[in-house]
Amino acid sequence: MATASAAFVETHQPRLLEELLAFLRIPSISTLPEHAGDVRAAATFVADALRAAGMQNVEIIETAHHPLVYADWMHAPGKPTVLCYGHYDVQPPDPMELWQSPPFAPEIRDGNLYARGSADDKGQMYTHIKAIEAIMATAGTLPVNVKFLVEGEEEIGGKSVAAFVAANPEKLKADVALVSDTSMYAPGLPTLCVGLRGLVYTEVKVKGAARDLHSGIYGGAAPNPIFALIELLSQAKDAGGHIQIPGFYDDVDEPTAVELESWSSLPFNEAEFLAHEVGSTALTGESDRTVLERMWSRPTLEVHGIAGGFTGAGAKTVIPAEATAKVSFRLVPHQDPAKVAAAFDDFLQQRCPAGVTVELRVLSGSPAVVVNPDHPAIRVAANAFAESFGRQTVFDRSGGSIPIVGDFANHLGIPTVLMGFGLPDDGLHSPNEKFAVENYYKGIQTVAHFLELYGAAQPAETPHGEAS
Repeated sequence: MATASAAFVETHQPRLLEELLAFLRIPSISTLPEHAGDVRAAATFVADALRAAGMQNVEIIETAHHPLVYADWMHAPGKPTVLCYGHYDVQPPDPMELWQSPPFAPEIRDGNLYARGSADDKGQMYTHIKAIEAIMATAGTLPVNVKFLVEGEEEIGGKSVAAFVAANPEKLKADVALVSDTSMYAPGLPTLCVGLRGLVYTEVKVKGAARDLHSGIYGGAAPNPIFALIELLSQAKDAGGHIQIPGFYDDVDEPTAVELESWSSLPFNEAEFLAHEVGSTALTGESDRTVLERMWSRPTLEVHGIAGGFTGAGAKTVIPAEATAKVSFRLVPHQDPAKVAAAFDDFLQQRCPAGVTVELRVLSGSPAVVVNPDHPAIRVAANAFAESFGRQTVFDRSGGSIPIVGDFANHLGIPTVLMGFGLPDDGLHSPNEKFAVENYYKGIQTVAHFLELYGAAQPAETPHGEAS
């Protein structure tokens, strides 16, 4: 791709990589209080990078928890405004013993950059900042107006950024948002995600006796909260993967025939997927649905962890006083997170075993989102992606959730271009998370090309592009 910004990236690859390595060395784990200082250091790193790239009005915005970073450049009158979003916080690296190299000591092996946050989302988000730098360094100006909103709580629910978006529609006014927090369907295959599942993340707590009890003295008479919790969870989904909560499927919207036909043409091999991505002996779920349907357009129930009682070395014969499980639902279009949470609560209360009580806490919730692939910005993004990678862009959905996309639609009235540069086997949230170094450079070039093409082809759809 012969553009000045692409040539800039080629020339400056060593420096661009070293900057990303420095970013990845910051252990910005948002869920652990002991890393609050590291999270703030990552916010400062992002703010400094935005200033160096040429962005203006850079702010570190305090919230009730971790700070937001905002910046803008609004000197392209008559042109659209693009709101770039990303997050600088990362998941905990546990279990540490499974990492081949330390999670916050980035290491390059076989063309991949291994570090926590490399693909989710530091490496991908940083492509946006470096794309701005590449354009500014070669053209001296930007082809569109640009705003940045980068948060530090995405991995713990994103409550602060959701509240900020709802309270600041004028500040964040734009024609389209750009998010790079998804993956390409296959190496070298440019992919735009046009659908995301929603999420309801909950904590189920079961309480029994007033204190831990000796299982010899009280066993057979005292209720066991762990076993009660297992009973409840086992009733919530059958062996075929069908969720048994009454009314759960009432509002599920099916994918269109066009989408299903498109998915059937993708280079998906179930045996390779099982062997190289999942790594188990078999796939599970609704047998009357394809694997891609199960992951992209069907709702799910998953148990992420169970805690209670004694799990240390040796023996301790107690009946625990309480047990807890983390349970989530992935939702599809038209499912209401609040309605799903209420139905789950009713399900638990009606089936609660004798001698225990059950309490449901909803930790986060967001609806599913589907983006119109015919939106002008999506078409431009598809062209930019195709020209960067030399192959026609395909469209898919993601089984994951990016709540901010729904917030942008609800509060700003704008669609989101989901232009991801990760790969399906990047190991997000797992040990040995990676990001292809080539995709980092290609990502910078592609984002820059998208902004250039969008500015050349698309006038502002709303009066967002006025200089300020």
